[in-house]
Amino acid sequence: MIDDILQDGLAAEHEALIQFLYLAPVGLVQTRIDGEILMINPISAQLLMPLQRDGNLLNLFGALESVAPELRHLCSVFARPSGMICDGLHIHLNSGSQRAARKPQVLSLSLLKLDDQRLMAVLSDVSEQVRRERQLRQNDAWLNALLTSITDYALVGLDSDGRVSEWNTTIERVTGHAESVVGRPYSVFYPDDATTPEQLRDRLREADQNGWSLKEGPSVRADGSQFWSSAMISPLPDRDPDTGAEAGANGLPDDGPAYCMVVRDISDKRDAIEKRHKAVFCDHLTGVGNRRAFFEAAELELNRNRRAPRPTALILLDADHFKRVNDRHGHPAGDAVLRHLGQLLTATFRQVDVVARVGGEEFAVLLPSSTLEGAAIVAERLRQLVAARPIVVDGVPIELTISAGIAASDGEQLQLDVLMKRADRALYAAKEQGRNRIACWTPPPSAHPDNPPPTRDV
Repeated sequence: MIDDILQDGLAAEHEALIQFLYLAPVGLVQTRIDGEILMINPISAQLLMPLQRDGNLLNLFGALESVAPELRHLCSVFARPSGMICDGLHIHLNSGSQRAARKPQVLSLSLLKLDDQRLMAVLSDVSEQVRRERQLRQNDAWLNALLTSITDYALVGLDSDGRVSEWNTTIERVTGHAESVVGRPYSVFYPDDATTPEQLRDRLREADQNGWSLKEGPSVRADGSQFWSSAMISPLPDRDPDTGAEAGANGLPDDGPAYCMVVRDISDKRDAIEKRHKAVFCDHLTGVGNRRAFFEAAELELNRNRRAPRPTALILLDADHFKRVNDRHGHPAGDAVLRHLGQLLTATFRQVDVVARVGGEEFAVLLPSSTLEGAAIVAERLRQLVAARPIVVDGVPIELTISAGIAASDGEQLQLDVLMKRADRALYAAKEQGRNRIACWTPPPSAHPDNPPPTRDV
C-alpha cells in the first residue's frame, strides 16, 4: 500500500514536471552532451523548426549550426563538470532568409551543462528587446559624449559637404592638424580604408534626421599615428533647409559651418570598448565578426543604399572539402584551419569591409561602395593567398583552398536575402566547376523569372 502511494506520488510529480516544461513561457531543450535532443517543449520546437529544411529536430548543435557555429566549440572547451556554458547568447535567425517581409528575429540562448552526460538549453525571442537596447546604447553614447571634460575635445566645424570649414587650437591639440586642414573632407581624421565617401555623406544625412551621428573607432593624426576616437556630428541650428548652410544676417547663406563635429581621444577606454564589442559581435573561434555583426552591418548598409544608391558587393566563401580536413586530421585541426582562414581574411580586406563567419566553414564579406569587378579582384587575391599558404598543425602541413561566389548591387535597391541568394548561387557554381575558384552572379539575359541566373568565372 505504501509503495503504491509513493509510486502514485512520483507519477503525479513527474506529470506536473512534464506539464510545467510544456507550458513554460520560454523554450526548453534537454540534450545529451553531444547535442542529441532528449526533450523539447513546444516553444523550442516553434523557434527551431524553421532552421531545419526537413523539420526533423534531432540534434541541437546540428539545428543551430548555420546560425550559431561557435556553439559546439564553446561546449567542447568547457572543462568544468557542470555550469553555465553561455548566458544570453544572441542568435540571428531569419536575417537574410527568404522571408524578407518579416523583421529580423533574434533568439537568446543560455546553455547549462547539468553533468557529464546532459545539457539544458533555454531559448527565448528577444527581437524587440534587442532593438530597444540598440537605441539605448546610442542614447548612452550621446550623453557620455556630452558629459566628458571639454579638454578631451576637438571641435571641428564642417560645411554642408562635410569639409572642414575653419580651424581652431582644439583640432591641433587632439589630431595635430594645422590650418592647412581647412577645406579637406572630414575623412582626413580616419585611416584610408576605414570609411567610404558614401558613408561620410550618410553620417551627415543621419545627423540631419536624428539630430546627431556618433561613431567610435580608429582615427589618424596628422603624423600618421592612430588613436581610438569617438566622433559625434551634429547639425547647427538656423541653417537654410535646402543648402544646409547657416543663414546670415541678410537671410542668405554665409560661409560658416553647417555641422559641428566633436572628436574625442578615448584611447584609454579602447580595451574595455573592444572587449565589450568582441563579446557581442566577434566569432569566438576565428576572431572575425559573427552572424550578428554581419547582419546588423549589412542591413544598415543596404538601408543606406536605398536612401542614396551606391554599389555594394557581397562575397560568400567557404573552405573546400572542409569535412575531409576534420575526418583526416581531427576537429582541433579543423578549428586551426578556420582560425588561419580568419587571419587571411582580416589581412586581405579593408577596415570598412564587414568580414564575418556565418556558418560552420562559411564566411561572408560585405564590401560597401564596391562594384562586382572590384570585389572579384580582391576575392581572387584572397584565393591565391589561401592556396599559397598551407597551414601546419602538429607538424603536418594541411593544404587549403576556397571557393567564393560574388554578387553586387549597382545602386539597385535589393533586400539582403536577394543579394545573399545571388552570391550563394554563384558559390554553388564555383563548387560545381571544380572548386578553388571565384564565380560572379550576373543578371539573366531575359527578365523572365523562370530563367536561372547565370554565373561567370573570374
